[in-house]
Amino acid sequence: MHQLQVKTNRRCQLLDVTGDVADLVGEYGADAAAVLIHVPHTTAGILINENADPSVPSDILKHLEEMVPQSGGYQHSEGNSDAHIKSTLTGVSLLVPITNGKMALGTWQGIFFAEFDGPRTRKLFVSFLS
Repeated sequence: MHQLQVKTNRRCQLLDVTGDVADLVGEYGADAAAVLIHVPHTTAGILINENADPSVPSDILKHLEEMVPQSGGYQHSEGNSDAHIKSTLTGVSLLVPITNGKMALGTWQGIFFAEFDGPRTRKLFVSFLS
C-alpha cells in the first residue's frame, strides 16, 4: 500500500489528484489490474468527475452545500455534521481499472479528493490489485 498526502486550504474543496495517482500507477502498478484509492477520514471523500472545466468542481461543491448546509440543526455537537453527510454522499473509496499500465479513465474524467472539514492535511491510501 502507498500513501499520498493532501493539503487543503479551504473548508470545502475538491483537489484533482489524478496526476499523483497516475504517477504511482506508472511507478508501481503497471502490472496491476486495478488501483484502489481510499480516504481514511469521515469528513472527506473521493470521486471521479470532469476535470477539463474548472466550473464543474465549484458547481459540485455549491450544490452539495445547498443540499447539506453547514448549519442544519444537527445533533452532532462538533459543528461538522454536514461534512460527515457529504463524505457519505461522495464515498471514501474508488476502484479504477488499469489497462496497458494506465488508469482506464474516460477522456474528461479526473480523480478528486473532496475536503469537507478543512483546511487540513489528509491521507489517501493507494493499493494495487492483481
